[in-house]
Amino acid sequence: MPIQVGGHVRRDRRSEFSVRRTAFGFALVAVLVCGAGLTLRTALDSAERHPVVAGFSVVAVVSGAVALLRRRRNRRVAARAASAALDAAYEVVDTALEDRPVAGPEPVQRPEQVDWEGMDPYDFEEAVAALCRRDGCADAEVVGGAGDLGADVVGTTPDGRRLVVQCKRYTSENKVGSQDLQRFGGTCYAVHEAGTAVVVTTGAFTEPALEYAEQCGIVCVDLAGLDAWSEHGAPLPWHAGEPAQPAES
Repeated sequence: MPIQVGGHVRRDRRSEFSVRRTAFGFALVAVLVCGAGLTLRTALDSAERHPVVAGFSVVAVVSGAVALLRRRRNRRVAARAASAALDAAYEVVDTALEDRPVAGPEPVQRPEQVDWEGMDPYDFEEAVAALCRRDGCADAEVVGGAGDLGADVVGTTPDGRRLVVQCKRYTSENKVGSQDLQRFGGTCYAVHEAGTAVVVTTGAFTEPALEYAEQCGIVCVDLAGLDAWSEHGAPLPWHAGEPAQPAES
């Protein structure tokens, strides 16, 4: 109300200033509430993609609102509302984290094994020659046929030895016997001048065949050894039986 001081009338500015400050405070609250609503909506929209970020965004907005409301009179009401909002935000985050799939160890990728038994004899010889070329016998080639005298694949090892390979595309029920080894042993050295003689089969070897091969220095590679050779899991046939090289000091 107007106040008379020394013949002049002066208005009470405290009342007017208080109204302006109150109006400004409500305007600021409205802006913050709108901003909080937009932020909360954005956080909820992205909750599935970024649940942790969305949850903590809600926490930040609620905390700011609590700080503002505590300056007003209804502190108890603001505290209860803030507590409920925080609990809801943390529940959203926990639920989202529980629903996320847990990344386990990736399965070990094993190289696919070659169907050696499914090949015809000629394809099998070509596959063995390809293995020899892959592992350093650059000139390995198939020479098998009528009158081959037991040599199906010939080539030169990386250290210069003549490689002679006989390929036996047998089924798993059949085994390479000692007579097969004796026929090959009679030609691989005397006729083909082998530096390294190898018999490769898709089946297995009989015990007498293995004994004869050991006496003659012939390397025997059965189906398991062929798979290991193909997958780089075994010494190369022309290195089999060689003494280990001493480590350099």
